[in-house]
Amino acid sequence: MPEYEKALRPEDITRLFVERSNAGDAAGVAALYEEEAVLAYPPGELTVGREAIRALWEKVLTNRPRFEPEQPLPTLISGGIALTSTPPKDGAGARAQVVRRQPDGSWLRLLDQPEFVPPTR
Repeated sequence: MPEYEKALRPEDITRLFVERSNAGDAAGVAALYEEEAVLAYPPGELTVGREAIRALWEKVLTNRPRFEPEQPLPTLISGGIALTSTPPKDGAGARAQVVRRQPDGSWLRLLDQPEFVPPTR
């Protein structure tokens, strides 16, 4: 696997995700996740494990979607675990991730909920 820039702060993961996705680099996107990470995508499903996440992003990125950076909300950190989130620019719901500090001090996603939709009343 190529050597990728590491997320030195939890908030770096969002920026790295946008850069790698826009470059069409599914392996680079997957490198932002722990080996046994869980991604709640496609909607209503779970994708478990870095290899499955890589395969999913290969499919998604074949259509060359364009991702725009989103301003992160304040990060909540407790020891080596952090909760990161961003409000989508379209105002539809939210995105949230649980990230964990790695032995080398970098951060990787453990849980990723890329789409929360507001509850219907």
